[in-house]
Amino acid sequence: MNEQNYPLIVVGGGAAGMMAAITAARMGAQVQLLERNPKVGRKLYITGKGRCNVTNHCGVEEVLASTPRNGRFLYSALTRMPPATVEKFFSDLGVELKVERGNRVFPKSDKAADIIDALFFELRRLKVPVLQTRVTGIACAEGAVCGVDTENGRIPCKAVILATGGLSYPATGSTGDGHRMAAELGHCVVEPRPSLVPLESPDRFCGEMQGLALKNVTLTVKNQKKKVVYQEQGELLFTHFGLSGPLILSASAHMRDFNKNTYTCLIDLKPALDEPTLDARLVRELTANANKDMANLLGTLLPRMMIPVMLERAEIPGGRKAHDLTKGERRRLLELFKSFPVAISGPRPIADAIVTSGGIKVGEVDPKTMESKKVSGLFFAGELLDVDAYTGGFNLQIAWSTGRAAGEGAVGSLTES
Repeated sequence: MNEQNYPLIVVGGGAAGMMAAITAARMGAQVQLLERNPKVGRKLYITGKGRCNVTNHCGVEEVLASTPRNGRFLYSALTRMPPATVEKFFSDLGVELKVERGNRVFPKSDKAADIIDALFFELRRLKVPVLQTRVTGIACAEGAVCGVDTENGRIPCKAVILATGGLSYPATGSTGDGHRMAAELGHCVVEPRPSLVPLESPDRFCGEMQGLALKNVTLTVKNQKKKVVYQEQGELLFTHFGLSGPLILSASAHMRDFNKNTYTCLIDLKPALDEPTLDARLVRELTANANKDMANLLGTLLPRMMIPVMLERAEIPGGRKAHDLTKGERRRLLELFKSFPVAISGPRPIADAIVTSGGIKVGEVDPKTMESKKVSGLFFAGELLDVDAYTGGFNLQIAWSTGRAAGEGAVGSLTES
């Protein structure tokens, strides 16, 4: 199966795996990449809505501040490959980049394929063979890696970089195999759970407004103690199960442990207007359209799909004439405009998440080299580790940095041996 022996094997052809393989090959190592899919970088195709949010144009401290889960573990890896180095890496490979809102970095072409192609052609230039096969286990002897077991047999090697991803988007190959293999070798795996994920709501009106996208609204998330855990302006979407869209995905990373906490999403439908200004606008509309039904009058202020829900929640009959509206009803309407509540029952399943939170316990991994503290010659990179960040290119930045650290660490290990 393997005519030439490669001392280093990288398992997983995603962002972290490809970066690890390229790093090691550039340092002169003979490295082989194993990927279960017919093509590398499958998950990269769907990141950033197919545009690939490569990194965030910021400093190391901002990346750490945007990584709520074990951020300090990444300090060494991020210092050696900060966002500026990632940008240069892709520029040197011929990919033109641009910076957008929130310092998000994308390829100028808006095509994730350009990032994947750049990585693939660099692997080819470095003569790194990519073998399509599923890895089933890591072989060890006397506490050190000695090979990789695949569905087609064992491949001997001296070091392995596991970069198989988490459990999000299993169709891309992230099925938890890396967690299982690490656990079989004695590693503690913190239970994976979804992050950057749509949210489910018990409120039936979400389904009634399925497909409605709200733009330029402000979302505030409060926990059961009424403490604000997230607030941002942007876009969200009502779905048959609850809420989705960019704002919701970002908010979900701040909503931890649904077993102990309950959360409510509050939507300010008119963030540009304070309450007195919006109330004055309502009064003007009511006065100018005194003989109109409320269901028709609200068309100038709300998306049509939202009007019946708004009136029901404000306890106002749709056929009520504007001139018959009471002060109390107007007050309820105003409150809903500025703070439309949606109860949250929990996140969608992990298969729907962009990122997996949880994974291999970072205390069992050397933060400088990404080498296992339990098995000599075993290295980890990317989403497999118990580290995750907010949206904005931070999770891919973690993949590039840990991939490079693992590549350098593995070459150092081979050199020593």
